[in-house]
Amino acid sequence: MGVAEPQLKLPKGPFKAYLFDCDGTIVDSMPLHYVAWKRVLAEWNCEFEEQTFYAWGGMPVAEIISTLNVRDGLRMPVEEIARRKEALYFKILPELKAVPEVLEHIELSHGHIPFAVVSGSTRDSVTASLDILGLLDRFETLVCAGDYERSKPDPEPFLIAAKRLGVRPEDCLVFEDTKMGIQAATAAGMASVKILQPWEMVLVADHGAV
Repeated sequence: MGVAEPQLKLPKGPFKAYLFDCDGTIVDSMPLHYVAWKRVLAEWNCEFEEQTFYAWGGMPVAEIISTLNVRDGLRMPVEEIARRKEALYFKILPELKAVPEVLEHIELSHGHIPFAVVSGSTRDSVTASLDILGLLDRFETLVCAGDYERSKPDPEPFLIAAKRLGVRPEDCLVFEDTKMGIQAATAAGMASVKILQPWEMVLVADHGAV
């Protein structure tokens, strides 16, 4: 019996490191994050549309709250809202699942080349998500909110990961689910592969293209 082809097709390598976004890429956590956001923002009558939420994927939590404050003329306390949103996320975390087509590549390549996570989420959030799925020990380093000054679409987070792994940017492959993340990878001089978001999967099923 032959070995099945991986579901997710990668660009031609060879690559010396894989850099993974976390939420929506390794872990199917975006729906859980969205539930947490909706609950905490409802107290401020702040609308956070689902498509906006996905478009802002990769943006640090504090930055999202500040941006919503500016957009809606609100004065939500950034640190308090961020803390409550994270607490709500941790509460529903046991429902978390991995993204199968990405998990497949993690299992196939683990031990052959180094891995890093490059995320806009907090280190606590990323660690908890990976830990619950038993994946935390697969990654040599985690680059999270607070580890860099400029978030995606700036290349800085990916460049930090490459430097920590001792691999040239052009030898890295990035796994990302957002346009912002793909832009950051391209700006860093890295190849990338796009993981479809839920609304994109619906479009593909309906029309055969995003």
